[in-house]
Amino acid sequence: MIMNQLSVFVENKRGRLAEITKVLKDHQIDIRALSIADTKEFGILRLIVDKPDEAAEALKKDGFTVSITKVIGIGIDDQPGGLNAAMELLTRYEISVEYMYAFISRSEKTAYVILRVADNETATRILSENGFAVMGSSDI
Repeated sequence: MIMNQLSVFVENKRGRLAEITKVLKDHQIDIRALSIADTKEFGILRLIVDKPDEAAEALKKDGFTVSITKVIGIGIDDQPGGLNAAMELLTRYEISVEYMYAFISRSEKTAYVILRVADNETATRILSENGFAVMGSSDI
């Protein structure tokens, strides 16, 4: 399933993440997954939330630069080689992974991976056909 990911431009200044999370809290938006990549002066905060359109609108209204990107989420076995099986499958079908981030669910023994790939529809179909659980934001 393809889901919407928020990408928020964040200046590397004390308190900026607190400001972002306060906006989300004030609008009762639940964070399901996140990743941040930074340089010395700024970062990109990537978020999967339960209400992405509302979150984007609230953050923009508060002065943040936000974009919505289509990503896919998959569940993999939380064991050695679980991620490799998905990566080899995408490689076999010549689907490039631009970036990804992951987290685990200890209760389910499942690891979840958020992927930004060159072709979401094809990747979703191939992964589903090969036994990977394709997740929506409500599944995370």
